[in-house]
Amino acid sequence: MPSKTIRIGTRGSALALAQAHETRDRLARVHNLDAERFDIVIIKTSGDRILDRPLAEVGGKGLFTKEIEEALIAGDIDLAVHSSKDMPTVLPPGLALTAFLPREDVRDAFLSPKAARLADLPQGARVGTSSLRRQAMVRRLRPDLDVVDYRGNVQTRLKKLAEGVVDATLLAAAGLNRLGLAGEITSVIETDEFLPAVGQGAICIETREDDDDIRSLLAPIHDQTTAVSLAAERAFLAELDGSCRTPIGGLALSTADGIAFSGIILSVDGSEAYAVERRGAAADAAALGADAGRELRRRAGAEFFARLGISP
Repeated sequence: MPSKTIRIGTRGSALALAQAHETRDRLARVHNLDAERFDIVIIKTSGDRILDRPLAEVGGKGLFTKEIEEALIAGDIDLAVHSSKDMPTVLPPGLALTAFLPREDVRDAFLSPKAARLADLPQGARVGTSSLRRQAMVRRLRPDLDVVDYRGNVQTRLKKLAEGVVDATLLAAAGLNRLGLAGEITSVIETDEFLPAVGQGAICIETREDDDDIRSLLAPIHDQTTAVSLAAERAFLAELDGSCRTPIGGLALSTADGIAFSGIILSVDGSEAYAVERRGAAADAAALGADAGRELRRRAGAEFFARLGISP
């Protein structure tokens, strides 16, 4: 057990802090430690500072992890708590995803004062979301809607929705649940209609690979079921670029005999979509996800990826 104060690095949003507190509380409980043994260190990331442009234009997923990972490498923090869906598929040398907490609701939530469901919105209604995946999937289901980029933390987006800036928005149900805001959800969208982002609903904890003390500290709170699902999903993402430039959905679920995986890749306007399913043993999760990704690369073809700005 480390004798020093354990420093937990996180972004400063209400959701990021809720996730960091959950991690701290789980560690304190399982190791019978006082909360004072932990110091939550807020680190502002590029993604927090750049709010006037779509994420796809300014660097994608690493925008929400880069500065936190730099602090981890420098030894300024001992572990980093992230939303798994923000994590690039390739980590900096010397870092590893050491633990995953039990996964929350994986579904997307529909929020609107004007309709009970996405299908019920009137023609031309404005839907705001910063996620290319959500934008593409909304356009696929409802090409008549006006889909606009919509940045900000959860509270900012809810405020804009209340002010009528948009008629509806989509957020992760998990984030709203963790913030005690489940009552804001108008309806949830089932995964057979709207596949979530890779890692959605899962908190991951990143450490230095050689920090055996911290890795041992985390072992009792690690959820292996979530880790298996994320192994398949992240391998799928890695085969398909995995940046915020690409509308990709992927979900692996535990079954009685292993895992069941579903994945999709779409054009930005939602007019093209390629889907795939796999079932296999939990031990083969990463290979299964990677194989699914390679299949979609073959089926979609080089021209599809070129239009997304991705090398074949």
